[in-house]
Amino acid sequence: MKIILKLFALFTFALAFQACSKAPDVQQQTSQRPRPTPATAVYVTNEASGNLTVIDAETNQVFATVPLGKRPRGIHLSPDGKLVYVALSGSPIAPPGVDEDTLPPPDKSADGIGVVDAAQNAFLKLMPVGSDPEEFTLSLDGSKFYVANEDVGVASIVNVASGQIIKSLPVGDEPEGVGITPDGKFVYVTSEDDSSVALIDTATDNLVKTIKVGRRPRAVAFLPDGSRAYVTAENDGTVAVIDTAKKSLLKTIKLEGEGVKPMGIAVAPDGRKIYVSTGRFGKVFAIDTATEKVIGSVEVGTRPWGIAITPDGKTLYTANGPSNDVSVVDAETLQVKAKVKVGDRPWGIVIRSTQPVVKPLP
Repeated sequence: MKIILKLFALFTFALAFQACSKAPDVQQQTSQRPRPTPATAVYVTNEASGNLTVIDAETNQVFATVPLGKRPRGIHLSPDGKLVYVALSGSPIAPPGVDEDTLPPPDKSADGIGVVDAAQNAFLKLMPVGSDPEEFTLSLDGSKFYVANEDVGVASIVNVASGQIIKSLPVGDEPEGVGITPDGKFVYVTSEDDSSVALIDTATDNLVKTIKVGRRPRAVAFLPDGSRAYVTAENDGTVAVIDTAKKSLLKTIKLEGEGVKPMGIAVAPDGRKIYVSTGRFGKVFAIDTATEKVIGSVEVGTRPWGIAITPDGKTLYTANGPSNDVSVVDAETLQVKAKVKVGDRPWGIVIRSTQPVVKPLP
């Protein structure tokens, strides 16, 4: 009987030991399963490190880093939110005042739009879209890219499905900012050297007008109802306001401060405010769109450029290039809530949310 009991004890111990020895494998398998993408994710392009930082907006922690390619800058979502598109360029970084003859030759094989799977945070492919793309937008149905090809002074129109360039339009030297009206009928492209905005009719993909807006225009954004466009003029320290129905300059808004350089624009979802980043000036300005007056500002960091707002209108994110971080700002109080370390030289920001937006009662 004692022998039987001893054998039983040994057998029980062996089973327990075997179960314990397998536990780490189970844990390892669990930890290796891909985590679901956050309900609200902030995507940040890092121009110098060549990658994409994904931030969980709920925790303001880095969720993932995705390798992309050379000089990722402009960034947008596909209409269904399943893909993240990023402008990549093999042209060397050229700070203001640099002698371009001293720079290495461009790597044209690196130029294109990088395509990222938003659910898996995985780079899928590089689509050629012409030389040195910096910014771009998509048609509302997602079938066409409109791309600013900075070094050749054209806007390329690209079939997304085939990757073929449909047409290239001269839009002025050093085109940069690109935006599409909320109704999808017109694309606006800024020209830094020509101090103008070129308007493209998306039905014909022809140029229809050019509007002077101020020196070195950077970004363009629209009110949700499409009635006005806003264009930052870096070297004038102003924001140009365009009447989109008349296709003419309505007025300019002056941002006060020595050395202020308006760059990016984020429009509140309700259209009541716009927010403007100011590069080396280090601030974000809030502008009331009813009065077209500045109603506040906040110091956010070193050279804020890209800027985006969450779909609920509560939180702003700014890409602060030299400090390699992103500022998280309360859009109502204009207070910095947090800073998130990202890659090298963050440039552009886009926000993807799968959460339904609860609109306040009137």
